[in-house]
Order: sequence, then C-alpha cells, then structure tokens
Amino acid sequence: MERSFRAAVLTISDKGARGMRHDESGEKVCRMLKDHGFEVVRREIVPDDQQRIVHVLTAWADAEAIPLIVTSGGTGLSPTDVTPQAMGQVIDYPVPGMAEAMRAESLKKTPHAMISRAMAGVRKASLIINLPGSPRGAAENLGVVLPALDHALSKLGGDPTDCAA
Repeated sequence: MERSFRAAVLTISDKGARGMRHDESGEKVCRMLKDHGFEVVRREIVPDDQQRIVHVLTAWADAEAIPLIVTSGGTGLSPTDVTPQAMGQVIDYPVPGMAEAMRAESLKKTPHAMISRAMAGVRKASLIINLPGSPRGAAENLGVVLPALDHALSKLGGDPTDCAA
C-alpha cells in the first residue's frame, strides 16, 4: 500500500459473542490487513443482532471516521443472518462491484457462494465490506478486494488525481 489507512474489524457471531467460539475469522482478517499495511484500530465481536450491528458500524464510521470497516459473518440465508439488513440501514450507497467480485471468485470454489448476501458500501468517508463468517471464506473474499482498497480509500478520502493515470 502507498499509505497506511486505519481499519476496524467487526465479527458478527452469536457463539463468538458468548465466548463459545474462538474468533478465527476476525484474527485472520486482522492479520491480512496488517500484512497489507493497514493499522487495525478497532476489533469487536457482536451477536447476530441487527441494531447492535447498526450501532457499531455507525459509531465507527461517524464518530471515529475509520476509513475501512470489515465485517465477518451473518451474510447467509439463516434467519439469524442479519448483516445485510443492518448494512441497508447504515450505508449511504452501495459498491456492488466489490461484492460481485467476491462472489464470482468464491463461485470458482463452491456453488454456495451464490447464496451470499454480502455487501460493500460507503457511509460518509468509510468503506464497509462484508465477508463470510468462515475463516477460509473471509480470507479468500478479502484477498479479492485487497488490491483495490488503496485506490478506493484514497478516492473516498478526496484524492483528486485521475483514475486512469
């Protein structure tokens, strides 16, 4: 990365929030972000509760102005998977290409990728990206978008240079 950006990682898991499951996905995402020059300034685990997710994402984007917020978990079809609903309440606008790219790459590995409801979107000056809850799925999906993050965050932060330089 050309410059360091602050990042936050939110794991969404009922079992993780109750201490019944080790947060492997969150650890892996943090490690990958740090390896790519990000400064991970916040990390939290919350249950699959729509309003709790909204509260954390809103606080991190509004009060803390964290440029990159990555979530892990809650993107499937289970009745408790409410991350996309929370995202719908939080983001100002979607960034569909990121979610499409993650699903396209995941489809090469499993047909279950087509039931992912993961989103990417912007709230104020924060890019929020949803990843699957499994450690492998989270790492694979983050790996897809990592090459575009420096440019995306620079532009979101007001970089006026031409994109096609």
